[in-house]
Amino acid sequence: MIRTVSGKASGGSINIGIMFGGKSAEHEVSCISALSIVNNIDREKYNPVLIGITKTGQFKYYNSDLEHLKNGCWEDHASSAKVDLLGADGSVAIYDTEKIILDCIFPVLHGPFGEDGKLQGILEYAQIPYVGCGVLASALCMDKAIAKEIFDSQSIPQARYVIFQQDESLDVLREKLSDFSFPVFVKPANMGSSVGITKVTDMSQLEAAVLEAMKFDRKIVVEEGIDAREIEVAVFQNGKETIVSEPGELMVNDDFYAYDTKYKKNNTTWQIPADLPAEISQEIKQIAKEVFDLMNCRGISRVDFFVDRKSKKIFLNEINTLPGFTEISMYPKLLNHVGISYQNIISGLIDLAMEDYEQKR
Repeated sequence: MIRTVSGKASGGSINIGIMFGGKSAEHEVSCISALSIVNNIDREKYNPVLIGITKTGQFKYYNSDLEHLKNGCWEDHASSAKVDLLGADGSVAIYDTEKIILDCIFPVLHGPFGEDGKLQGILEYAQIPYVGCGVLASALCMDKAIAKEIFDSQSIPQARYVIFQQDESLDVLREKLSDFSFPVFVKPANMGSSVGITKVTDMSQLEAAVLEAMKFDRKIVVEEGIDAREIEVAVFQNGKETIVSEPGELMVNDDFYAYDTKYKKNNTTWQIPADLPAEISQEIKQIAKEVFDLMNCRGISRVDFFVDRKSKKIFLNEINTLPGFTEISMYPKLLNHVGISYQNIISGLIDLAMEDYEQKR
């Protein structure tokens, strides 16, 4: 039941606006993440209110069948109610048959226009509590090129990489890669879920890979490939402490962990905790916490690593400020292993968002 009164929450009932969809190529993944949150949120404490963002950037109140979030046709069943995100009358609200005031926003938008600080800036302007990292951390972590340069400044180990801009000549990129070992991975700088990434095994494949990445961004990152195990760590703040999970390992039965591998083929397995020597696991956790603090993150992040199969050397891959919340996502699985349920993750993030908002006020 959604509270539809003109005042703020009372009697422990809090309206949580769950924002999903968005303009990025990760729209469909976001819808599934939102469905998982609705299915697991504590209904005794919170009233979930779904706000979908179409691929053209329109905000829609969604109060129809949840199955449409899975099959991709939610927009056809969305309400025509007005969504006032800028709080024109002093409150963020939905104007349906009655006014629904939102007490906190839980953004579950992956990629550009949701995870990159743009939405967070709107929510700051609207003066409403919201889950997750703030404007600066979201923007810095989303831009892989900027993030890598920050990590370099702190001597955090990474795979070799170069940054390439749209207005540069392809010959410039070839020159930058002249002493790299193949394969290399060509990525859009601002994207997630492995969208737009190509594994390149020789120079003849480079141009096509660059053109694919440029569909999603004007700036790309090219990384030298590592024969490595893929390790992930969840970082979670509940207001009292910062919890770093034990490392988990993704075992990919494919050429690499591409978008289709993650969400369509269902041929990836995981092991939690990863079978790693204790000292390597501890170092990974320390780096994860260091990176989380360095980038000024709040509440939630997943930090991804490579561990070289031969040398056992650790390389930071990236940090994700709004990791997937689907039923197959590693973030809730990692935290569940250390005794934090999916429901408690959601509650902890909301509580922290509201506490942080009150402190800022």
